[in-house]
Amino acid sequence: MNDISDLAAQWGVAPEYSDAFGNRRAVDREVLAHIVDAISGGRPAPRRLLPTTLVVRRGRDARIHIPNPGSDCRVHWEVLSSESVVASGAVEGPTIVLPDISVGTYQLRVDATGADGAWRETAILLVAPQNTFQGQDPDARLWALAVQLYGVRSQRNWGHGDFTDLADLLDVADKLGAAGIALNPLHALFDDRPEQASPYSPNSRLFLNPLYIDVGAIPEFPGAGAAGMAAEIERLRRAELVDYAGVGAAKLAGLRLAYRRFCESADAHRQSQFAAFRRERRQWLARFASFEHLRRRFLGVWWQWPPEWRRPDAGQMLSLVQEAGDEIDFFAFTQWVADTQLGQCCAKARELGLPIGLYLDVAVGVEAGGADAWSEQDAILSSLSVGAPPDQLNTAGQNWGLCGFSPAGLEARQFEPFRQMMREAMRYAGAIRLDHVLGLRRLFVIPHGMKPQDGTYVQFPFEALLAVVAQESVRNECIVIGEDLGTVPEGFREAMSDWGLWSYLILLFERRHDGSFKSPDEYKRKALASFSTHDLPTFAGWVTGHDRRVKEALGINPGESEDERRSAVNHLRSALEVRGISTFGFPAVAKFLAATPSRLVVVEMEDALELADQPNVPGTVDEHPNWRRRLPAALEDLSDDPRLQALGRIMAEADRAFR
Repeated sequence: MNDISDLAAQWGVAPEYSDAFGNRRAVDREVLAHIVDAISGGRPAPRRLLPTTLVVRRGRDARIHIPNPGSDCRVHWEVLSSESVVASGAVEGPTIVLPDISVGTYQLRVDATGADGAWRETAILLVAPQNTFQGQDPDARLWALAVQLYGVRSQRNWGHGDFTDLADLLDVADKLGAAGIALNPLHALFDDRPEQASPYSPNSRLFLNPLYIDVGAIPEFPGAGAAGMAAEIERLRRAELVDYAGVGAAKLAGLRLAYRRFCESADAHRQSQFAAFRRERRQWLARFASFEHLRRRFLGVWWQWPPEWRRPDAGQMLSLVQEAGDEIDFFAFTQWVADTQLGQCCAKARELGLPIGLYLDVAVGVEAGGADAWSEQDAILSSLSVGAPPDQLNTAGQNWGLCGFSPAGLEARQFEPFRQMMREAMRYAGAIRLDHVLGLRRLFVIPHGMKPQDGTYVQFPFEALLAVVAQESVRNECIVIGEDLGTVPEGFREAMSDWGLWSYLILLFERRHDGSFKSPDEYKRKALASFSTHDLPTFAGWVTGHDRRVKEALGINPGESEDERRSAVNHLRSALEVRGISTFGFPAVAKFLAATPSRLVVVEMEDALELADQPNVPGTVDEHPNWRRRLPAALEDLSDDPRLQALGRIMAEADRAFR
């Protein structure tokens, strides 16, 4: 078993794979060795009879079969929770039948004896609900409005959408009959690096981006005039695009002023609330705040820091707090303020009775040089990038510049880092979308410095991760949508549906082999349906070919010819006409989507306002103003915008209004 291919198989690393064109690609032995070493940490693969993790779903068969335990075996088993025995039994033969056990994470301890000897093993036992949460009314067909929150323009924000804007957007949703507001990821980024604006490249998925804080709403902030910031805020407010450098500097200055005044004069109630927040977030917040301080102290990424700071250590963290406690407290304070303001949005959604409220996006990975990767070095593969193999739209493959979880590292931690990520998203949301949900089963990873086509797939404990998702979904009453676009493994969507995760259906991709568009009746019920995504053209951009011209001007292959686009547009016209929709425009497309059986229809604000530019053009960073576009209409005018009002009527006529 010394051959690298055998070793790769033991650790779930594919020695070859098929790309979207059906080509078999053998993976270089050095690449395999690098990936295996990253996952294994140089340890040999464990030799076990039982899998490391076992999953049982309540209401289904609770049998656990022990493979090859030896002849005439007798098995004694115990299910433990924190060393307390929850259930136990003894059986002749290799099959254990568990009693009904409440949802949770346990240890299964097995002692077996037989003619071939005796052995003992312990496995993680995940007891999961039968399905994820399906909404308060499982028969309801709803719709939501999708907004890039940073791009919201209002008369009071600082040139970047904030949580007060979000609260006002919930009022807009309520008036339109929408079930909630769908948002870009709100993950913490690197607030002192304005050029890194992508919400899908997080510093941490456990904490929030402080640029969404409404600084003016912090009780201790004296006001823009008193702080001498009024002129700068007005400049930022008038900017055509989000000025991240200006916004970041202004908000940091305002937050530091508010923090100083909090330390000097906050009442006992405010101080106790802050202390309670710190206790609730425990080591997660302590590490994040410490990292934010350390990355400003040292140059370079964390693996280039002085050795004593390259890995979080309880003793070192204590000495750091004694040395720089006020600075660390500041970063904890900003997270408390962000959590409080976003929590107020959640409370408002509940007061309005919105069935979903907030629908949040969860990025597929994190920056290798960020807080999560530093804090969870054994659970995150920081030396490997996540991406995708070559396909029709990206013939060279994709490297997303992010790192994902380690399958072995997650199991070693009983999936706690993954669970915590789920909890932090669901604490605010009535629904979440898991970006690139295919990563629950396998991730395409690329060693740093190599081309995407040099990477390969790594297998993950799919059923165990689905079990954790289901546990947290039910506990938090949060719908889970999986972005299942791309090269989908056989049986993946069936398994996802069986666990209750909703598919992500994009009208632009819902086509038959001849290029024609599927009818609404062909859409899945357990799904979200939308015309496009942030990475794809808006309706106006697609119909006019604006997106193609933008890509060609940037030197990017648009993926289809002008004739192919013209044919696609004509196919959509035909699909609408078959449904008796004679007009051609986004309202007609909205009517088409509203007619599907899919549980949720999401309308991008860019489509509702008939904008030609999409939020992001994949394959570009500085060449295009990605993640910087601001809405042309002010938030204060959206409720009365005739295009949005017409959209609300369309959804109501299709019985999608929540009341």
